[in-house]
Amino acid sequence: MTKLHGIRACVFDAYGTLFDVHAPVRKLAAELGGKAEDISRLWRQKQLEYTWLRSLMGVHADFWHVTSEALDYTLDQHGVAEPGLKDELMALYLKLDAYPEVMEALETVKSKSKLTAILSNGSPSMLEAIVSHAGLERFFNLVLSVEDVGIYKPSRRVYRHAMQKLQIHDAPAVCFISANCWDAQAAAQFGFQAVRVDRFGLRDDRIPGRPAAYIPDLGGLAALL
Repeated sequence: MTKLHGIRACVFDAYGTLFDVHAPVRKLAAELGGKAEDISRLWRQKQLEYTWLRSLMGVHADFWHVTSEALDYTLDQHGVAEPGLKDELMALYLKLDAYPEVMEALETVKSKSKLTAILSNGSPSMLEAIVSHAGLERFFNLVLSVEDVGIYKPSRRVYRHAMQKLQIHDAPAVCFISANCWDAQAAAQFGFQAVRVDRFGLRDDRIPGRPAAYIPDLGGLAALL
């Protein structure tokens, strides 16, 4: 088991790492029929693509707006026009399920006296809603949104923002945890000791940065610290 040394803070991605982004569509799968899985996958894909495209274009909109536009595209692409369905899906996005091991894993990390934070693309109101819904408020010293910076991950400005808020000046003192390959790799390239949560059996992307460690779920994090 790889051990990470000199860690002062654990910084977690939210969507896909702590919270299951596919839960909303799964809860309405009966109404979407055989399209449900494809709809959930495309919604997530477009949500991420729009954050990157807006960052490159210099035309920022918050994550709620981006998530809504991604869902509009997805439902239109799949020919779904049932009244009220989009509103239901968006409402469920404020009540995402935490993955089953998350609470116990966070308990263990906190017992090691590390600073803990969320660093997410989500807007402050979105993050407040899902953290509260999951009952995880007590586990985090800070919940940080890219809205404070005005650009999305993987901009280096976002990772630097976390260091400033945590008052940590040495990037390797931060353990950054994400289940998104591009996010974990970008954080590693920035200088964090990144841990990728390999929930989905994915290979690293062909971009700079390599995580310091890989774990199947968050239950394996404490052993690295």
